Amino acid sequence: MPDTRPPKLLDIMAEELRVRHYSARTEKAYLLWTRRFIVFHRMRHPAEMGADEINAFVTHLAVTGGVSASTQTQALSAILFLYRHVLGYDVGEMHGLVRAKRSEHVPVVMTRPEVRAVLAELGDEYWLMASLMYGCGLRLSECLRLRVQDIDFSGNEILVRDGKGAKDRVTMLPEALKGPLRDQLRRARVVWEHDRAAGWGRVVMPGALDRKYPAAASEWKWQWVFPQERRWRNPQTSEQGRHHVHATSLQRAVKEAVRRAGVQKNVGCHTFRHSFATHLLESGYDIRTIQELFGHRDVRTTMIYTHVLNRGGRGVRSPLDGM
Repeated sequence: MPDTRPPKLLDIMAEELRVRHYSARTEKAYLLWTRRFIVFHRMRHPAEMGADEINAFVTHLAVTGGVSASTQTQALSAILFLYRHVLGYDVGEMHGLVRAKRSEHVPVVMTRPEVRAVLAELGDEYWLMASLMYGCGLRLSECLRLRVQDIDFSGNEILVRDGKGAKDRVTMLPEALKGPLRDQLRRARVVWEHDRAAGWGRVVMPGALDRKYPAAASEWKWQWVFPQERRWRNPQTSEQGRHHVHATSLQRAVKEAVRRAGVQKNVGCHTFRHSFATHLLESGYDIRTIQELFGHRDVRTTMIYTHVLNRGGRGVRSPLDGM
């Protein structure tokens, strides 16, 4: 007998987020903030509330919860999405909202010797992933989601698909990584061929491409550059497939490599990207070039790396050092 119960509010919100092509991470965060908003107001339905209740919750996050400005903004964005796109009305101006103080943090950056030391402590596959993050300025998720067709050896380019802000961009492919990448692709192809022989060999496709091109998910060009060791299995359909390496695996490997290398900084995967930008500035590349490689919408976002240099974007030396 078909289920005639009306869909739940959060299920409707999840569907609206997917229709608008929000990322899985954003969907998860928005649903979490919506739940917290409802719980904060003692399980009242959002349709019974409005601007005053939204103000109370978001102000509570800043005053009592002590959250950062970006976290508060994300919570407010989630609730406004709920009202505008799920409940269908605009709550109007947010008067009296207490904003969390926005901090200006200078990103942690490794020196070149520190980068070499950390990379030297990583195993082959993790070494290649970390080298791509440092050598190409990739985010962690962008590195792990690379597909075979994204690597252009002849053009010395890597295509980053659906990066932050749902934007594609092109970055360089370092000569030093061409050989290791070809070796990795050979290993990934062996995994793919083994899966196909077992009757599987499919990967998750972006957007609705799996419905538009049903056979594409099993083609070599769509396979992950860094496939997981084990296949996933759908318990309902018994269907099997393979996802890319999980982010936590690389994060743990980098954390342990930093410890063994003796680097006394708060280094994570994203630090390789920060170091990429800073070292390019040190080498004399202009800020606009780095902005394009990074995919930043506003050059002011990229300008933070000039502060990391402690000498400005033009490499200005103190007159004292010239005495």
